[in-house]
Amino acid sequence: MSVTTLTLDEVSHILTRASFLEAEDPLERAKRLAKRKIALLFYESSTRTRTSFELAAKGLGSDTTLVSSLSSSIEKGETLKDTGLTLRALGAEAIILRHPNSGSPWLLEQETRLPVLNAGDGMHEHPSQALLDLRTMLNHLRPGVTQVGPETLAGVTVTIVGDILHSRVARSNMLLLPRLGARVILCGPPPLLPDVAVDAGPGIEVERDFERALAQSTVVMMLRIQAERLAGLQLDLEEYKTAYQLNGERLAKFAPTALVLHPGPIIRGLEITPEVADGPQSLILEQVHHGVAIRMALVERALTQKGGQA
Repeated sequence: MSVTTLTLDEVSHILTRASFLEAEDPLERAKRLAKRKIALLFYESSTRTRTSFELAAKGLGSDTTLVSSLSSSIEKGETLKDTGLTLRALGAEAIILRHPNSGSPWLLEQETRLPVLNAGDGMHEHPSQALLDLRTMLNHLRPGVTQVGPETLAGVTVTIVGDILHSRVARSNMLLLPRLGARVILCGPPPLLPDVAVDAGPGIEVERDFERALAQSTVVMMLRIQAERLAGLQLDLEEYKTAYQLNGERLAKFAPTALVLHPGPIIRGLEITPEVADGPQSLILEQVHHGVAIRMALVERALTQKGGQA
């Protein structure tokens, strides 16, 4: 439910299993969880996370069902507990949950006693995204490495830019990457990155000047402004673009070799311009690709406890 509950040995095992499952013959792979029942319970809209979890589960041979807030009794006021218990009674053996409230996966797991995979809970965490981001970085910075430790990303600076206050992706990356030796720079205006973040923890720094942060970056991770969570917060978008947009000129001048990541969805022309999103330094679609392999490893782990050969 959180990257903090994973040891580095467990992170290494997930990365190793992701590579193994991705390379395995699809017909053999589909026998691993053949006919096991998994429910995808999504209270928020999603393209990448939902689809990749579904493809991951089906790639392992399981049967999946999607339950959304707009096509179920959730719309009538049914509680998370009752929805979870209903899914268990219908035969679900695991639940993949996205929910607008932080801590909801923990609650659902307590009530149903089923494995619950956190596909994003409020402004708390998005653990699988941090793991696929890590796999993307390792693929370019440490090719072939799946066994990770406290020095694996030593010398690597990852700058996370934008709406950090509301970003569960930023939070999971902030909790994971410094444990592997990475230096993490948070960059954004005070409304989206409060001053309290200055004391975010070991290995994490705050830099308000985007260009100064870019000049130090091995990896730059752009985030969209989450308009659905701003709750009346006033933000001048033109000022934001002037100060924090990643465009071709800025990237070429300050970070000509940096890897560019973005968890999506991208708001082209706001936090990032099309020539950067589609450019040679962009790994955005590669992140999406890695999501299926990582989530296969997580689904297998949830339903077999040991996740194959522990």
